[in-house]
Amino acid sequence: MSSMPPLTRRSLLSLTGLGAASLLASCTTSRPLPPGVRLDGPAVPAAPKGRTPELDAMYGEVYDGGFVIPAVPYWKIPDRFYRQQVVDPTGEVPGTVVVDTPNRFLYLVERGGTAMRYGVGIGRDGFSWGGAGVIQWRQKWPKWTPPDEMIARQPELEIYSVRNGGKPGGIDNPLGARALYIFQNGQDTLYRLHGSPEWNSIGKAVSSGCVRLMNQDVIDLYERVPNKAKIVVRQ
Repeated sequence: MSSMPPLTRRSLLSLTGLGAASLLASCTTSRPLPPGVRLDGPAVPAAPKGRTPELDAMYGEVYDGGFVIPAVPYWKIPDRFYRQQVVDPTGEVPGTVVVDTPNRFLYLVERGGTAMRYGVGIGRDGFSWGGAGVIQWRQKWPKWTPPDEMIARQPELEIYSVRNGGKPGGIDNPLGARALYIFQNGQDTLYRLHGSPEWNSIGKAVSSGCVRLMNQDVIDLYERVPNKAKIVVRQ
């Protein structure tokens, strides 16, 4: 009759280790970890839904004219307002800028039946302009000089009046990185196409009559618009 080998301390420790390993193995799962969860460090937030490398590049941080334009969290904006090439719906000749006020779009008509479309913010009720005109001139990092009518409503803006030299261009300037000035019959309408850091105003009626774009978009538009381009603002 054979006898069991003596249970030594070493064999007891070995059996204990095997048992622990078996217990751990029985608790594991093959299911993937939730997004952003890591085993080797703190949790990493999952990428926002709708974010892509192409849009990251389009609306990322920009260094321009000595200023740093912050990245836009574009995934918080309806994607119809992203800059994109579309079939031209305007019927205007190439080089024309068309503002579709009801739908909050700006089109730059191209050759071949296409147009570049940008999302815009527009003027509040009572502070909008419509008709046809000319983009008489364009400016990088423009100075802002509120008109007297605006100063009458907001006296605190007097420090930026023409009499006081206006507000210099910069990140906190209401005209943003670029401004395109609309003239009609040779006269300044006082309405502008301009940039804005307030990306959350795109698609809304919030401005004092001007048409605002995200700074990244107005820079793109500025480079594409021909000199003395025709502009049509449709109400």
